[in-house]
Amino acid sequence: MMMKSAAAPLVSRTFDELAIGDAASLVRLVTPDDIKLFAAVSGDVNPAHLDAQYAASDIFGHVIVHGMWTAALISTLLGTQLPGPGTIYLGQDLRFLRPVAPGDTITATVTVTEKRDEKHIVLFDTVCTNQQGDKVLSGTATVIAPKEKLSLPRMPVPEVTIREVDRFKPFLEQARALPPMPTAIVHPCNVEAIQSAIEARDEGLIEPVLVGPRDKIEAAANKAALSLEGIRIEPTEHSHAAAARAVELATAGEVAALMKGSLHTDELLGAVVALTSGLRTDRRISHVYVLDVPSYHKPLTITDAAINIAPTLDQKRDICQNAIDLLHVLGVPDPFVAILAAVETVNPAMPATLDASALTVMAMRGQIKGARVDGPLAFDNAISLDAARIKEINSPVAGHPDILLVPNLEAGNMLAKQLIYLAGADAAGLVLGARVPIILTSRADSLKVRLASVALAKLAALRSNEVAA
Repeated sequence: MMMKSAAAPLVSRTFDELAIGDAASLVRLVTPDDIKLFAAVSGDVNPAHLDAQYAASDIFGHVIVHGMWTAALISTLLGTQLPGPGTIYLGQDLRFLRPVAPGDTITATVTVTEKRDEKHIVLFDTVCTNQQGDKVLSGTATVIAPKEKLSLPRMPVPEVTIREVDRFKPFLEQARALPPMPTAIVHPCNVEAIQSAIEARDEGLIEPVLVGPRDKIEAAANKAALSLEGIRIEPTEHSHAAAARAVELATAGEVAALMKGSLHTDELLGAVVALTSGLRTDRRISHVYVLDVPSYHKPLTITDAAINIAPTLDQKRDICQNAIDLLHVLGVPDPFVAILAAVETVNPAMPATLDASALTVMAMRGQIKGARVDGPLAFDNAISLDAARIKEINSPVAGHPDILLVPNLEAGNMLAKQLIYLAGADAAGLVLGARVPIILTSRADSLKVRLASVALAKLAALRSNEVAA
């Protein structure tokens, strides 16, 4: 936890210095983190403030900010600006006139309306308005103003980064509640691949089918000191044959997902998209990273960071739709999609901005379904409400995207790995667009990430079966 450096001192206005009509204001942009921090401090976990699914069916149709968060801005003004330090708060009446939502810009104002010489009492008109100028709160505050002028240093306060309870937990719990999913582990001929299969089995997530050379699989299991008793092995001669056999098993419905073992990703995906494969669909296959980023307020999906090197506009449409469909499976009915580029304006010299603009229009016309799509957006404007507000960008997506669609693999790979290695993000990975999901894990992945990747695949497979039925 870091401490903010001290700013300008707090200077009070004495009772004698105050005049009728004196006023002070402050402006605050409301973020989702404001709601969560207020809930953590106050204990007010009313779902109207924290549960988007519940709030969607509530009277306002969306998450709203705690009323007392808005009222706290009035307290801030009285205690730090007018009258400032030395003020004693005696009373406050409040009327909550409109709901406040994340993304609103609230202006709080206090104005002196009455002075009472006895006990140095001052009455203030207190008002909060939103960015449209609509009153969201009004009332009257009664204070005792300071007798003596004070100038005090502004004390530093902690700079807090919210770390949510494990954001992978909800879909891990959903996946564990379902029967184990038959899953082909393709060429599991090293310790890490065998361990991943056993871990997922022990968590009740999968029923592994090991596909590859029996002698190498058994040697890897012996090296890992793991028993293969009760696990089906589909013997093949080599990794190419393992990939082909795994595709056959999935096509026949004997397994519901594929999981990469110790073969190259290209070998596995080549078998999946081969002309003779029964797993091909009309969609372009694509990779998604579902990230738990400590500094972001919800799971964040980046696509495509592993398969499509320089996707065309049509391929980006498929990449986008694949990610949207996964978010639907994870319980996000109307995800926000930010189409990233280096800038937020369309520039003919920058093809990524042209594609972003076209994808936005395609979504408006139903060629991309089930999400709110906007672009081009630079990364700062996509992620930060404040950055978008400063640049006067009016976007339904800015500040709270669920999905970041990157212009190419290099941008996506660097972005995802920066978040993993510099921001402490956990990243579960999955390949979508085939008839079964494909689990791609890395030897560097933690157990948490490996299990999360399997859970994603299990939920995606369930959705695929429901659609097919």
